[in-house]
Amino acid sequence: MSFGDSKAIITNQPGIHENLADIVNTHLTHEFKKPISAHTKQAFEEIDRLVKEFDGPIILDSCCGVGQSSRIIAKQNPKALVIGVDKSDNRITRNVEEKWQVDNFHLVRADLNDFYRLVYAANWPVDKHYILYPNPWPKAKHVKRRWHGSAVFPYIFKIGKVLELRSNWRLYLEEFQAALAIANIDSVLNEVSTDEEALTPFEAKYQASGQQCWSLSAKL
Repeated sequence: MSFGDSKAIITNQPGIHENLADIVNTHLTHEFKKPISAHTKQAFEEIDRLVKEFDGPIILDSCCGVGQSSRIIAKQNPKALVIGVDKSDNRITRNVEEKWQVDNFHLVRADLNDFYRLVYAANWPVDKHYILYPNPWPKAKHVKRRWHGSAVFPYIFKIGKVLELRSNWRLYLEEFQAALAIANIDSVLNEVSTDEEALTPFEAKYQASGQQCWSLSAKL
């Protein structure tokens, strides 16, 4: 597949999942009791020390992949400490272009289902939280694998002052918006401008393929 030939998402869902409200309400009313994994706890403790010593804004970049977005966001916010988190060690240790090398970011390998709960418990002073192009899980039967259908969803919207998601699948963001509304949180859905530098390799590929990318933003 060439750089400008990314396929559009195919789904068997005609609209917002019919069970979304029941799923979200269940997670809002039941505590997530999954044990915290040892490797995520250790990774969190190491980065938590840096966060507590840092006197400035904290930006969280979830599902950061190779960390290109973390570096760009860090470059755009030189007074902030940007924490990029991804479950894949192979991705976060991969080299990226020299032009994105900055000093005010750190990449962490961790399971976000656990990491989010640790961030919440530690009360990190997060200014902005990004979730950029998460795995869409487009089949209807996989709705609970999407962030807004997962048990950790209530922790996601309790982290930070502003939450921003991006996706090339508008329905994913419409579902997330509906899930936030169930929790009484307003959000705004907009097109991502192609005039700005693409934050992730996925965003660059989608735009090169002529796909519209979307952004969902919520003040928490």
